[in-house]
Amino acid sequence: MSEATVILESTLVCPACGATRTETMPVDSCLYFYECTGCHMLLRPKSGHCCVFCSYGSVPCPPVQAVRGDRDHCC
Repeated sequence: MSEATVILESTLVCPACGATRTETMPVDSCLYFYECTGCHMLLRPKSGHCCVFCSYGSVPCPPVQAVRGDRDHCC
């Protein structure tokens, strides 16, 4: 995927309460922690994922999109 086609927004879904929130992802790094806006649970990446967007987002993080699209092997 080229840099021009990288999607910068992803909707996170909390696994605990189902709350959703669309966030803009950083383009050059991964986000390891995210506090749910609904229940305030601290989300962390699932085992083997680099960030919360790859684990709970509608779109994987930009580094994954740019390199190979593989949520299990990023950053």
